[in-house]
Amino acid sequence: MKTKFKNLNQLPIGTRIVTIISLIWASIVSLTPIVWLFISSLKKDPLARPGFQLPESIYLEGYISTFRDLNVMQYFGNSMFISIVSVVISIVMISMSAYVVARMEFWGKKLVNLMLATTLFIPATALTYPVYNLINRLGIYNTRTALILIYACSGIAVSFFVIKNYYEHVPKELEDAARIDGCGYMQTFWHIIFPVARPGIMTAAVLAFLNNWNEYYWASLVIIDREKLTVPALLSTFTTSFRTNYNGLFSAMVIIILPPILLYCIFNKFFIEALSGGAVKG
Repeated sequence: MKTKFKNLNQLPIGTRIVTIISLIWASIVSLTPIVWLFISSLKKDPLARPGFQLPESIYLEGYISTFRDLNVMQYFGNSMFISIVSVVISIVMISMSAYVVARMEFWGKKLVNLMLATTLFIPATALTYPVYNLINRLGIYNTRTALILIYACSGIAVSFFVIKNYYEHVPKELEDAARIDGCGYMQTFWHIIFPVARPGIMTAAVLAFLNNWNEYYWASLVIIDREKLTVPALLSTFTTSFRTNYNGLFSAMVIIILPPILLYCIFNKFFIEALSGGAVKG
């Protein structure tokens, strides 16, 4: 169904005002923590001038020590490698399984959807013992492989339903045309469905990457060697039993959140296209 409103100026005046106010409020709520964090990272002692008070003088030692003393780029490399590999593994598996569930009829289809949906309600702490025990039995404790395995199997339900929703909006005629041309299921998937559903798949991939990049619980539990730590686990080194280096902590947090922000800026069109309903032109 086509809407007659193509831009904000065509909306009724009342709706336009409410929309603008809502957007401004959402922007303030979203940007306030980031602005506060950035201002605090420029203060020598954030506790001496809390909140949004501007620093008396710009103090960059926190940023300098993060790169010079902590060698943060090594942890960036660990997080990037683990996140990318786990995302590739999970998205390949999920995109193919979601295609089967979305486009084919088989016994137990509703049960599969139900079982995946129920995993959304299982907290990570409830899986601590079985996952920890499995990692030890496989002999991969304190390795990047352990985190890749955990991350590849985490958040499957969210990625599955995002991709599945997009598959369901792909016209059936595309598949029928591919079958007439002699394509099998795999050829139809890789050459027809996969390219058309790319926005939904990219959205799921970016969401999975952000989740893996920011994950702290499993990274701190599975990895004990400092040189193998991921970026979020590195933040714990700023806090000891006696004091917390808030300037270094806030500076490191600013550096850590830059990749996700840049990633979203690059792929934001996929978010908008996929999360707006997965409509396919044609």
